[in-house]
Amino acid sequence: MGDVAAKIKVMPENPEIDLDDLEDRLEDALPEGAEIRGFQRDDVAFGLTALLPTVVVPDDAGGTEAVEEAFRDVEGVESINVESVGRL
Repeated sequence: MGDVAAKIKVMPENPEIDLDDLEDRLEDALPEGAEIRGFQRDDVAFGLTALLPTVVVPDDAGGTEAVEEAFRDVEGVESINVESVGRL
């Protein structure tokens, strides 16, 4: 078995959210066995910027559901959407 990489779009609650701090909180919320291999930022509209972390989880971990649930519980997160998934 290998690893699965997923790019997940994380929308902050509002444009005033400190994105560096939000990145730290997302990293702290990761379930065991998952890791973030970098962040991208996507300007959405009206000053709102989404975070696009690339998350790597073991193939046998049941996909990205645990990561999605953990990210939804992070303070300052409005919504989560898996943009792409692929094997490494």
